[in-house]
Amino acid sequence: MIKMLDFRHETFLVLCSCGSFTKAAEQLHVTQPAVSQHIKYLEEYYGCKLIDTSNRKIRITQQGLRLKEFATTIYSDSQHFKGNIRTFKSEEIHFSFGATLSIGEYVMPTILSRLLAAFPAITFQMTVANTKTLLEQLNQGELDFILVEGLFDKMQYDTMLFRLENFIPVCSPQAEFATQAVRFESLRNNRLILRESGSGTREIFEHILLDRNYSLNMFDRIIEVGNMAAIKQMVSKDLGITFLFEVAAKKEIASGELSKINIVDFSEQREFNFVTLKDSFFREQYMRIFQLLNQAAAEEEEM
Repeated sequence: MIKMLDFRHETFLVLCSCGSFTKAAEQLHVTQPAVSQHIKYLEEYYGCKLIDTSNRKIRITQQGLRLKEFATTIYSDSQHFKGNIRTFKSEEIHFSFGATLSIGEYVMPTILSRLLAAFPAITFQMTVANTKTLLEQLNQGELDFILVEGLFDKMQYDTMLFRLENFIPVCSPQAEFATQAVRFESLRNNRLILRESGSGTREIFEHILLDRNYSLNMFDRIIEVGNMAAIKQMVSKDLGITFLFEVAAKKEIASGELSKINIVDFSEQREFNFVTLKDSFFREQYMRIFQLLNQAAAEEEEM
């Protein structure tokens, strides 16, 4: 049977989110003493300290973090149940999910079109955002599951591998090294165009640099652009180079608008992961959706 949160657990989650008794009170439209009373009740009920305020700053204890994880999953499940209970029919599936830009724009459209063709009764809402934002929305119960390529703490979630994708460097066909094999270090004099902080694509590239004992500082000039289409257009005009998932540049490489840079000893693959909150009541339903998405993806690859 699905568990439900009482108002004191909701107060605790809001406090964890905003990090301030004052802000929590404002958000919940209650007094600050009321927030304190709710937390005190939970600490007495569970017999442990959940919030440490000894240094005049709010710090969630280890026990508090465990409760936060537990309560977040219950809150998300209750929101999902509330949204589906009135319209539930055994043959219908409705879900709200998020995808990072590379997945949402370049992977999901064809997969979802196949899914809808095979199962017309399915309805969904898709949000496209960076990894950090999607994880926050998942934690807040706004999304049922997310598909992300970025780095995150897998121990905090239930994750399943959706697919592996090549991560490649690209340049304009007019670039002097477009048809040459080059060493990674030789790219440092080029302008680097990359996504904003919080983007999974950027975090992956920074991790690749770290593995080679480099950082973004190795590049003389860096431009941040929050739109992948704009980045590809700038690169095609020979304004710089970028690193991205091959699926995001597949069309432009095929048409000759972009060229894959041949870097000596450079071969990178990264995971696209299907992510849900831990121990969700709806895990079986999410597994069914995951299997449907995988089936549609497999059919697309066979084309």
